[in-house]
Amino acid sequence: MSKADLKLDWCSYAAAKYAVEKWHYSRTMPAGKLVKVGVWEGGPFIGCVLFGRGANNHIGQPFGLPQTEVAELVRVALSRHRASVTRVVRVALRMLRAACPGLRLLVSYADPEQGHNGAIYQAGNWMYLGSSRPQRETLGQGGEIVHKRTVHSRYGTIKGQRPSAVLWKHKYAYPLDAAMRAQIEPLRKPYPKRAGSVGSDTAATHAAEGGATPTPALCSHGDQPCEAATDSPPSSE
Repeated sequence: MSKADLKLDWCSYAAAKYAVEKWHYSRTMPAGKLVKVGVWEGGPFIGCVLFGRGANNHIGQPFGLPQTEVAELVRVALSRHRASVTRVVRVALRMLRAACPGLRLLVSYADPEQGHNGAIYQAGNWMYLGSSRPQRETLGQGGEIVHKRTVHSRYGTIKGQRPSAVLWKHKYAYPLDAAMRAQIEPLRKPYPKRAGSVGSDTAATHAAEGGATPTPALCSHGDQPCEAATDSPPSSE
């Protein structure tokens, strides 16, 4: 597959929601402000990569960073694809850095409850920081396990929901400058054992259904990713 076959560009909230609800195992959009990167391969829209603040209101605290200097990779939602997920994430990360130059660190999590060890992060040379602190997740309507912040966003309150469960995840970090890399390096731990190849990990992460092209309204490329963005970064490698 040539590099020209893969295209990444800013996408609308509607397009991102379409991809997440169809191709991500959670089927839910994360709460809060998002940077939305759409993915096209050979023409059709095949998914998105989303960055945000995540569910942790103190995401930068362990690293001595204000909330404005750290972000979380919150969703990678793809249909069937030929390009590696690592390549897709790498291009999306390049776009994010160009649009939001004040960022110094990205974090992301791999959910062992879904059989994920973070192979796409390992292939992308992210630093493994070990297990995250257990987070309280609420059993919402229909028995779905979601974060309390998501429950509050949906229903306006967490009252009346079922008791919480305590979960943990594999935590990865990607420094965006040399000083932050030097600061994080002592925290690096050996990667957890991989369940298989990068491909097997991504197949578990994504729904792997047939490709789909949303309606024209969902294929808008023109949304600005965040207030800091002024010029659109390159849309492909």
